[in-house]
Amino acid sequence: MDVDVEVEALIPFPLEDVALYAGDPSNAPEWYANIRSVNWRTPPPIAIGSQMDFEATFLGRRLAYTYEIVELEPGRRLVMRTTDGPFPMETSYTWEQRPGGTLMKLRNRGQPSGFARAAAPVMTMTMKRAMVTDLNRLSRRLRNR
Repeated sequence: MDVDVEVEALIPFPLEDVALYAGDPSNAPEWYANIRSVNWRTPPPIAIGSQMDFEATFLGRRLAYTYEIVELEPGRRLVMRTTDGPFPMETSYTWEQRPGGTLMKLRNRGQPSGFARAAAPVMTMTMKRAMVTDLNRLSRRLRNR
């Protein structure tokens, strides 16, 4: 079973502010509840081919993986992909200016293997809850800057 989860939120800030902040992987630990750290393998700023090591926790397990930026349209779309570990995944962000702020969509999809494959239905529900929380945290973080 593949995992494909997408959530969206209207974030009450201009597109430029949301995309600049959320599109910088260095800020991920500040608005993703499960990401503990991000370390650049390639020098910032973000560009196609940039690589970052992420450390996270999910379902009580420590995860370490390397993301590579595979698509980048500044202010519109960012896609990063990992092939590490039992759950190779692609994460994408899209941003659209809307009345009242920026519509941000966050999508995670991948093909789990081994234990992760058996746990895919639970992972999907847990990921969706976490992703909604993360977008709420992003909005609060921008408000408190």
